[in-house]
Amino acid sequence: MTKPPTELPDEDFLRLDSQICFSLHAASRAFNGVYRVILKDLGITYPQYLVMLVLWEQGALPVKRIGEHLRLDSGTLSPLLKRLEAAGLIRRERSPEDERSVVVSLTGAGAELRAEAVEVPRRILAATGLPVSELASLHAQLARVTAALGAAGAEG
Repeated sequence: MTKPPTELPDEDFLRLDSQICFSLHAASRAFNGVYRVILKDLGITYPQYLVMLVLWEQGALPVKRIGEHLRLDSGTLSPLLKRLEAAGLIRRERSPEDERSVVVSLTGAGAELRAEAVEVPRRILAATGLPVSELASLHAQLARVTAALGAAGAEG
């Protein structure tokens, strides 16, 4: 097992296998690969799945709020929304209260897709081979790391 970076001698400090960022990157790529296979059955990509998760959970939302939930800017989010709309899963409409705001809502097909998507987390869990308790602990740890890095980034 690799030592934590604070315990490494200087000559090992910059080793690739000592970098937490690389471990997270490799895990993210592995997750994306599994999601790609699983989501192919639903006809959506991983980023589109994230948008759908927000809408299934929150209901209709302005584009800006979806971006806040996903930590995505409108330049990244807009193409995702266009493809979901072309697939008939969402609709985008100008807000009657504020013409500058676009509200995104599920279509009937988008709402129906939720029933199929319920299996996605179960399949991901099975693919990890880890017990739910370990994944819950990892999730909590990653949330803390994300918050700490967000705070550190805001300071810098």
